[in-house]
Parts: sequence; structure tokens; C-alpha cells
Amino acid sequence: METLIEADRMQEFDLKKTRNIGIIAHIDAGKTTITERILYYTGKIYKIGEVDEGTATMDWMEQEQERGITITSASTTCFWGDARINIIDTPGHVDFTAEVERSLKILDGAVVIFCGVGGVEPQSETVWRQADTYKVPRIAFVNKLDRVGSDFFAVCEQMKERLSAKPLILQIPLGCENEFRGVIDLVESKAIIYKDDLGLKFEKTEIPEELKALASKYRLELIEKLAEADEITLEKFVHDIGIRPEELKETIRQATIKNKLVPVFCGSALKNKGIQMLIDAIVDYMPSPLGVPAISAVNPQTGVYEQRKPSDDEYLCALSFKVVADPYVGKLTFIRVYSGAIQSGTQVYNATKMIKERVGKIVQMHANRQKIVERVHAGDIAACVGLKKTTTGDTICDEKHPLVLEKMHFPEPVISMSIEPKTKIDQEKLSFALHRLQEEDPTFKVSYNKETAQTIISGMGELHLEILLDRMLREFKVAAKAGRPHVAYKETVAGKTKSEGKFIQQTGGRGQYGHVVLEIAPAERNSKIKFIDKIKGGAIPREFIPAIKEGINESAQTGILAGYPVTDVEVKLVDGSFHEVDSSELAFKMAASFAFKDGLKKARCILLEPVMDTEVIIPDEFLGDVIGDLNSRRVQIKSISQRAGAKAIRGYAPLAEMFGYATAVRSLTQGRGTYTMEPSFYAEVPLGILEKITGKK
Repeated sequence: METLIEADRMQEFDLKKTRNIGIIAHIDAGKTTITERILYYTGKIYKIGEVDEGTATMDWMEQEQERGITITSASTTCFWGDARINIIDTPGHVDFTAEVERSLKILDGAVVIFCGVGGVEPQSETVWRQADTYKVPRIAFVNKLDRVGSDFFAVCEQMKERLSAKPLILQIPLGCENEFRGVIDLVESKAIIYKDDLGLKFEKTEIPEELKALASKYRLELIEKLAEADEITLEKFVHDIGIRPEELKETIRQATIKNKLVPVFCGSALKNKGIQMLIDAIVDYMPSPLGVPAISAVNPQTGVYEQRKPSDDEYLCALSFKVVADPYVGKLTFIRVYSGAIQSGTQVYNATKMIKERVGKIVQMHANRQKIVERVHAGDIAACVGLKKTTTGDTICDEKHPLVLEKMHFPEPVISMSIEPKTKIDQEKLSFALHRLQEEDPTFKVSYNKETAQTIISGMGELHLEILLDRMLREFKVAAKAGRPHVAYKETVAGKTKSEGKFIQQTGGRGQYGHVVLEIAPAERNSKIKFIDKIKGGAIPREFIPAIKEGINESAQTGILAGYPVTDVEVKLVDGSFHEVDSSELAFKMAASFAFKDGLKKARCILLEPVMDTEVIIPDEFLGDVIGDLNSRRVQIKSISQRAGAKAIRGYAPLAEMFGYATAVRSLTQGRGTYTMEPSFYAEVPLGILEKITGKK
């Protein structure tokens, strides 16, 4: 990464005029293109870079430039008038969904981009749900309205149907497809017409006569929706009192911050239309750090929740949301400061790991370029150098007033492959590279299979692992051989049972005695191993309970069907016995392990496979062939819809059947078909497939 050595002290910026926002969307909706235009119009860059040419500022990684996709979220800061906008551009590909997750955790607002042709696509739904989880206020931008088949109003309807959103249309397009030339602003009742290709020259004028009726209809709808959300607007609407644009804007802002409505804007980033109005909307309608609720976190010393207001006068509270391996400065830890301030060269406290760390220097990021600053304040997003043991999700705070923020939850990997170094020289380098990449990416897991003596890497998809292997070679200079991808199956139980485990050894000296009784039952999906202690009357002393839990968790790493991890099982410790002299932690750990394995056999184990939410877009004439192929892959088709001269097939596809599908769909459609898929849920593997996997009948 490049470093801009600017040691000038960063002035504390007015928090009311700060916006921390993310750009999120489905792949290829235009996130990076829009971010590039925002940087250009705000004067941050002086030449517009293009994703397709590999020159986009925010796509700085070689892999991003080669593939024309965003892989890692990049942050930057720009200024619009007297407002400061901190932007995080996130990936759209499902394999890098963790980047979106951790960005949304620390942002105050988000701009969701929809393709004017594709509309609400599968990953759009995923990022929307992620934003719902963190209650992030949103504005929507319908992009690519210059393209054939684009339909602004259809996209707004899809937002209602597929996202259960309440779109508030603030702009409508002026012209469509190749006739698209500007937008109509419904708040100010003006037409904005662009006069040049760079989007720098535009004029505000009266709405064209032929569009006045349409504009009036949607402006009335806008005021009606605001009246439902705000009593003062309702009163003015009922009594037919004129509402000024400034009043409308304030009402829209409040409704947006409270997540009651989603303002919708439109344009074409590639043709440089509508972006300045989008920047205005970010400033006008997105909340400042002062506009969102004060951060709440648990005090690890008291167990009580405390609040921290976004002020430098409060005690320090910051979240580490991302770690990056930098070839020049070592480890960069990205933080969001919620309260207090951090000075370079000072000591901070990691409340999650209960350790002290020293901040060597602080940098503000512009993609991969760094600007050194002395201090960061409440509401800031920056990166620290020197935090050696701090990882994603750790809380940085004041040691005398510790707080631990809620950790982020990331999806489990769905695909695995073996990896080994090509030479002995690469062995140590491979271990270092895997450790660094695991630190960076919470969805990348590394494990060791003792039976096959192989190192196994697991991730969110084929592209995810392919990129990581490429980075190992380029960044860490590690030559490695990878095996074929394998599905990350899981095992669980189908019924309830009671099981018993004993570990008794009598030797010349002190023996070993442990005895546990467990009740095992299926648990809700994604709950992993749910351990419940139901011991009464001191049947097992309290000091042995953690060892029992550890024995169960270790035993759950390898199932009895095919050796896959066991998940979604509720284990109740209901009884047992101990020996005054011979009982030990080891004895109870072994007894619990025996009881758990015995319970798996009695409760009938089943194998679970990852099922993907899949969308295939193909020309109409290939529909029959493609559906036939999908049926042969055990795909459960849930809808077939028309989309701009093509058919969009949505369905649930077992991941095991979808390896290499990109080649198959191209071959069936003469190279004109595309598909996207993302993890949806785990489902039981059919008996015939189970027999193939286990080799048992």
C-alpha cells in the first residue's frame, strides 16, 4: 500500500456534518462505479476510473482489477460542501459477504444500489437482510436506467414484494433507455437535465409538459406516505396547507433515520447522471453519528449494559471491524470510534481479550493509500498500526472503564479443499500465510485432518478459495497445490435419546472415575451444540462441568456417519456420579465424549448439505434445456419470471451438484446464460446420495 506522509494534525470535524455510509448491492449493480463518481464530483480524484478497465480507485487489489469485481471493502473520506462523508465500498459477490456484514456493523447508513434491468437480485435480498439485522437506515439508488430493458417503477415494486420495504420515490427518470437524459426531483418539483457526458453541466428547469401529470401523481403519493409517518405533515396534508421543500426534507430525514421509509433515487453512473443528487441525499437524509442511538455494550466487570455517547468527552469505546495484512507496515486494524478519542503512540485496552495494546500510528485510508494522522475522534473510521493481538470484533476501550461490544456473527464455510506446499521451503511460509489470511477473513477456516495428514482450508465458495490461493502466491510468495473442492457437509441427529458414558481406570495408584448421563435431541438450525446443565443435588461437582462441556464439543468435531462436524444438537447433562478420590477433569471429559458418541448412534444421525439460493438468467429459447439440467441437479425451482427479454429462474440448489455450473450453463445457452448463488440453509441429504458419500448401504 502507498502511504501519504501527511503528519498535519487532523482537525476534529463537526459530528453533525459527518456521514458514515456504505455502498451495498448485488454483484454488477454498479457500486464501485457509483463510488468512483462520488469521489470525482467531490474532488477527491481528478479522473474517473472504470471497473471494466481495471482503473477504479476503490478496486486496488490486482485480483479486483483483473476480474472487474470488488473483493474487499475499501474505505475513503470525501467532502461535499461543509459535510464530510466516510464511504465504505463493499463487494457484491456472495463469497465475500463477510465484508458486507462487518461494514454494516459499524456504519450509520447505507446506499443500496439496484440495477434498473436486474432489479432486486438474490444478493440484494441478502444485503438488505443484513442491514435489517443492524437496523441501518437506507436510501436506494436505481442505476443503469440508460440500458435497454430498464424499468425504474418495476424495481420499486420489487422492493415492496421481495424486501418488504417501503420505498419513498423522491425522483422519477426523465426519459428511459437510450433516451434517458436526467431526473425529475419530486421534492422541489423540478427537472434536472444533463448537458454533457461528464455530468458536470446540468440545469434545473420546469418539468416537461408531458410528464407533469406523472410527476404530480408521484408527488402526491410521496406526501401521503410522509403523512402516514409524521403527524405534522398529516395535519398540513388534511387541511391542504402547503408544505415547503425544506419541511419535506426534514420529515423524509426523520422517517429514513427511524427506518420507516426508504427514499428512492435514480440515474446512470456509467453515463454520469444523477450522482450529484445522490450525494445531496446522503447529506440530507442519512444520519450523522449523533443521529443514531448511543452505543450500548456490556461492562465485563459488572455484567451490566452501559451506554457511550458519540463524544470525545466520553470514555473510549471503539470496535475493530477488519484486519488487513499490509506488506509495508505489517498489520492494519480498521476501527470505528464510537466514543472518546485515540492518540497515536498511546496505550489502549482490548476488553475482549483483556490485554493492553500500543497504537504505533493511526492512518486514514483512501482505498490502499494511507494518510497519517495523530488522533482520531468519536464518529471516525480509521486504521491503527501496532495492535498485534487485536482481531475482528474486538472492543478497544479505556482500561478503567471497560466495555465489550456485541460480536459480529459470520456464516459458516460451505466448501473445503486440501492444500499442501510444493516444496519444503514453502512449508513455513504456507503456515504463516494461512495464519495471516485467517486473521483477515472470519469466513476462512483452516483445520488439520489427522487421518489423512492434510491441511484443509474452508470458505464461502469456489471464487473465495481461488482468490485466497492467488493471494498466497502473489502476496506471500507461497507455491501451494490445492485439491479438488469438497462440500462442507454437517451431521446432526433426527431423534431424541438418553445416553450414558463411563470412564473408569484402576491402576496401581490413583485411578480415574467419571460417569455422565446425557439427553440428546435435535436443536433449531444454526444453533451448533447447545449444552444445558441440569445437574441437581450435587450428583457431579461444579468444577467438572466445564470438562464435560469440552468433551462434548471436542467429540462433536467428528461425526459417526462420515466424519463431518456435528451441529444443531441440544445436549442436556441430567445425571452422573463421581468418586471422592479418583474423579478428575480428564475422566469426566472422556465420559462425556463416550456418552455423546453413544447418543449419536441411538438418536439416528443424518447428513446435512448446504443448499444455495440460485438464480439463472437465460434467453427465452433455452428455457426447456436449462430447466431439464437443473432438475437433474436436484434443484427445487420456486419461480420463473420474465426479465428484459430473458427468463430468470429462481430455485434451491444443493451445492454438491453445482460445481462447474458456470461452464454447463454457458454450453447450454451458447454462452449467453449467467447464474448467481448464495448459501441459504442446510437440508438432509437424500438416502441415495448419503450411500455414495459414506460408501454404505
